[in-house]
Amino acid sequence: MKPHAFVAMPFGSKPGHDGQPIDFNRVYSEYIEPALAAAGMAVFRADREQRAGDIRTDMFQELLIADLVVADLTLDNPNVWYELGIRHALRARGVILVQGPRANQPFDLYTDRKLRYGLIGGVPDPTTLDEDKRALTEMVRATMTSSTRRKVSPVFQLIPNLEQPEWRRLLLAERNEFSAAYANWSSRMEVARQKNRPGDILVLADETPVRALHLEAKRAAGNALLKLEQYELALEQFEQALAVDADDKPSRERKAVCLGRLGRYEEAREWVRQLTTDYPRDAECWALAGRVEKEKWIARWRQPGLTPAQMYQAATNEDALLAEALEPYRQAFIADPAHHYSGINALTLQLLRQHCGASVAQTLIDNLVGGVLWASLTAQERDRRDYWARASYAELCLLVNPLDSVRREYGNMVAAANGDWFALDSSRQTLTLLRDIDFRPVETAAALAIVDREIARSSPPFVPRQVVLFSGHMVDAAQREPPRFPAEQEAVAAARIGEALDQLGVGPGDLALAQAASGGDLLFLEACQARGLRLRPMLPFEAPEFIERSILPASNGEQWRQRYFALIAGLDEPPRIMPSELGRLPRDTRGVEANAYERCNLWLLYTALAWGVDKVRFVCLWNGGGGDGPGGTAHMYEEVRRRTGRVVWLDTRKLW
Repeated sequence: MKPHAFVAMPFGSKPGHDGQPIDFNRVYSEYIEPALAAAGMAVFRADREQRAGDIRTDMFQELLIADLVVADLTLDNPNVWYELGIRHALRARGVILVQGPRANQPFDLYTDRKLRYGLIGGVPDPTTLDEDKRALTEMVRATMTSSTRRKVSPVFQLIPNLEQPEWRRLLLAERNEFSAAYANWSSRMEVARQKNRPGDILVLADETPVRALHLEAKRAAGNALLKLEQYELALEQFEQALAVDADDKPSRERKAVCLGRLGRYEEAREWVRQLTTDYPRDAECWALAGRVEKEKWIARWRQPGLTPAQMYQAATNEDALLAEALEPYRQAFIADPAHHYSGINALTLQLLRQHCGASVAQTLIDNLVGGVLWASLTAQERDRRDYWARASYAELCLLVNPLDSVRREYGNMVAAANGDWFALDSSRQTLTLLRDIDFRPVETAAALAIVDREIARSSPPFVPRQVVLFSGHMVDAAQREPPRFPAEQEAVAAARIGEALDQLGVGPGDLALAQAASGGDLLFLEACQARGLRLRPMLPFEAPEFIERSILPASNGEQWRQRYFALIAGLDEPPRIMPSELGRLPRDTRGVEANAYERCNLWLLYTALAWGVDKVRFVCLWNGGGGDGPGGTAHMYEEVRRRTGRVVWLDTRKLW
């Protein structure tokens, strides 16, 4: 996905200030377009867009969502000034001004930096053209890597409290090419979110129609990984989102969560300190600060092998940390009395302080009890299906009510979960905390039994012990020259793949990911099936087309087709089909489709990594050549080797 650059400039031949004509089409094709392309930009100019629809609509949409606008101010062209004014009014950054020779400077932008280019005879000056292009390329690169907090627009500079509209609010009412592409992309993202498939989200994040969507896509991928407790990889996504917009509040919050879960408490504390400074009345930011401090407090006394009595004794020595965790939650509840999550946490930690021997004013506890009661019950009135409001109320009952009330409200809570394993597990974590510190043991045990019973009824997500990823050559077609994987070498390849799997110690509870082409893929999947792994073939095409392209071309293709059908018949679930899951292949700015096999390999790689980098093992049957782009075998090899080093390369140049 290349960032978009929109060029606002006169079209065709126009008289310059000296009356001599300037060929702006040559200025564009010889100077602006190649300089922007050299900087890695996808370049758009309204009169060059060969597509159906209203040119004004497409121009407006590109002008508003483009990552960069280059405006040529050689002439006082009203269209260019109009377009530049719109950009300055709605976007704080992402503008470069260029101009050819002119006698005077426009007053409104007199002090703004402009890149000058040479003209001779109304066309780019060949003696300065290379240097002019180099200067523009360098400025584009510097602009694209500059801080997202830097404001270029004079409108945003003069009105410091003016905020940019969210990019969605910049979608035009009239349907256009971008809005159609966005609608298709966002629907795919939503399906992937609902199915909790971060691998799909990561692929779609790389295929956003414009870079403006990259922020939302990376944030969505991070949230999905956070839900799967893959904190390291989730952190990468939020950091990439912040590279697009350093002020994105949700990404800043989630980054702090990841840092806390990774045990990087000082870094997490600094992130939430900045958040609470920037948003001093925001309950979510204060609650996040409490969460970081709470996790640090728990880590100090909750150690493997200790009994509840021993953990309780250890916790009594950490009252200072507990007090530090409690205060941000209290501030959050003050900022927003409807924020029952922060209220119940403030109350729970106050009662745990009291439980551990600290002196706590009863008035404070009574006030929190009343506040949480009101906040959680009114939240339920607003939405009877609100699981978290019911969870807060059930926890309140556990803290202060009799056993019968605890059983009743935890029963109501698990009913509201509607089988959501992740929600139930979150509640269970709170209960195990109370159990480990020996707080109201009878009531806690009763609540935990109810939640555990419901978790047993729900469908917990499959969590593999290892994820074995494969990429390899197909069996050669007849008379292929030079040979790469001759059919007669099948037994050699099968034996080496089996040996590699045995060395990795694979077995039931592990997951195998691959395409299912003749040759390496099917040999790998058959070997995994024989060893009891769960198989997940992922195909780049619908099955009939995949068989035609990737199985039958082998010199003994019919035999491989029968083996493919036999393998599929033994699966618990059908293969995942890329066009059905991810939609059509994306196209570049020239309309060229992406390579389906490389996209599928990237899909496989991201799906594997989403289970946890430390679980991924990569086996490849490969001659070391070709496929250098994203999604090729070389890319998969380098990515897994860089992250884990757990790579088994079966080099076909040495096997036969």
